[in-house]
Amino acid sequence: MTRVCLVGDPEVNLRYELVSRETARNALATYSLAEPYENTVAVETVSLGAAVSLLNDLNWYLVRFADAAFVLEPSVSDEEWLSRDLARQVRDDEIAPEETDRYLKVYGVDDGELVEPMFVARTGHELPDYDLREVDETVRVRVTESEFGA
Repeated sequence: MTRVCLVGDPEVNLRYELVSRETARNALATYSLAEPYENTVAVETVSLGAAVSLLNDLNWYLVRFADAAFVLEPSVSDEEWLSRDLARQVRDDEIAPEETDRYLKVYGVDDGELVEPMFVARTGHELPDYDLREVDETVRVRVTESEFGA
């Protein structure tokens, strides 16, 4: 199963904003909503294509209420998420799955909340430790070269 995780803007309650609007509620109606981190909404989809399609359906809401959208595609990685744009590029065969691991945005998880991301370029097998603050764990998100430099 491919997972999607939407990260809410700190100023809004993402779940409330999505389920309080008819179009978003209808797009999410067939999914079980989870909250793996504070102010996030996660669902499982059947494929990478379905995940990208869902994100496209929710685009109006994501632009207004979300900071980020991640996709966890097991055929690419079991542990590292893809940014929305990178997931679309893999789906559209613009980039090969094995070529997606160079640039990462690493989020700290502190008390169940995603905190300041750190950008890291992979040069070998090891990644530098998250050093922006003490955290319980990290979440790694593969990003495009343009997202990395933005």
